[in-house]
Amino acid sequence: MRFLPRFIFFLALLFFWRALQGQQPPETPQQAPANPGGSHPQAQNDGKQAKAKAIPSFLIIGTVFNERALSFPGVQVRIRRAGEKKYTWETYTNSRGEFAVRVPPGYDYEVLVHIKKYKDQTKSVDSKVDVQQRLSIQLELVAPPKTGAKS
Repeated sequence: MRFLPRFIFFLALLFFWRALQGQQPPETPQQAPANPGGSHPQAQNDGKQAKAKAIPSFLIIGTVFNERALSFPGVQVRIRRAGEKKYTWETYTNSRGEFAVRVPPGYDYEVLVHIKKYKDQTKSVDSKVDVQQRLSIQLELVAPPKTGAKS
């Protein structure tokens, strides 16, 4: 029974904190002064640049399947720009065998899919054309070495 008063106190504290957050006045944007001299507005910027627009990123989405065409969770996915040695991005497939990685647009990329006992798969992606590319990758088992032993 000692837990209930603490829980109620926590909820009341959370409620009042949220209420205080909602009462803060919104920030008003500052208006630029009038241009009395008739000069170009960029000339008055004094070397300060306006906020640069964010470059939209390119999305590489994919699903990895095993040799029986079932989704494959826990597979390592590494991505690098074409021609580079080092992989810059790395992720793992989720419980449904899916992955998604955002990369800068305008480059060619190589996507490497790796897991033990399976052959590595490499796919090329061109981010110059669209805003995303969907991959479907099916892995193959590595052939066991032939030792001549019978099982």
